[in-house]
Amino acid sequence: MAITTCIFDAYGTLFDVAAAARNAAEEPGREAFRDHWPAIAEHWRSKQLQYTWLRAITAEHTDFWQVTQDGLDWSLEAEGLAGDPELRERLLQLYWELEAFPEVPDMLKALKENGKTTAILSNGSPPMLDGAVQSAGIGALLDDVLSVESVGIFKPARTVYDLVGQRFGCAKEEVLFVSSNGWDAAAAAGYGFRTAWVNRAGAPIDRLPARPDTVLKDLTGIPEIAA
Repeated sequence: MAITTCIFDAYGTLFDVAAAARNAAEEPGREAFRDHWPAIAEHWRSKQLQYTWLRAITAEHTDFWQVTQDGLDWSLEAEGLAGDPELRERLLQLYWELEAFPEVPDMLKALKENGKTTAILSNGSPPMLDGAVQSAGIGALLDDVLSVESVGIFKPARTVYDLVGQRFGCAKEEVLFVSSNGWDAAAAAGYGFRTAWVNRAGAPIDRLPARPDTVLKDLTGIPEIAA
C-alpha cells in the first residue's frame, strides 16, 4: 500500500531541542553558562521524557509545558544553577522559539510537491507546538498539528497513534511515522505504521518488541522513502 500520509514527531525530530540551551550560552553576559549548557540540554531532554512516561503510567497527566519546566528545574539544580531565576526564564522563553533542523523546510516541501499529507503528532501542548511551528516558519507545509492533549496521555500510548487515522481517514499501512526517539519509532511500528527512526546520535536500537523499518542520520531521505 502506498504511503499517503507522513507524520512527524516534533521535539528532536523537526525541532532541535538543544537549541534553547545552546543559544542562551551564546548570549552576551552568559559566559559562565557556556560550560554548563551541554549538560543542561542533555539532562533537560532526558528528564522531560522520563516525566511523560511516569505520568502516563501513573495516570497523572499534565501538559507538556509543565513537564518541560519540571525537567529544566531538575537540570538546573543538578548543575548548581537553581538560584538563577533569570536564566531559568530565558531558557523557557527560548524553548518556545526552537530552531528547525536545517533540512526540514526542503524535506517538507518535497513531500507536499509529491502530494503527501504532512502533519505533526506530538506530546507538546497546542500553544507550544504553535510557537515552534511559527518560529520555524513551516506552518504552510503542514496539514495539521496533532497534540496528545486531545486524549490526555503521552506517547507511546496507542490512543495517541489513533489520532492519525481519526484525523486523516487513512489506513495504518498508508502512514510513514518519523521520530528521532527510538522508543517512539518502535512503538509506532508495533502499532502498525511504517516507521523511520532519525538516529542523529548513532545510538543503538532500543530492545523493544517492534523495531523501526528504516534508520536514518537525518530527514533528507524521507521524501524518497515516502515516494
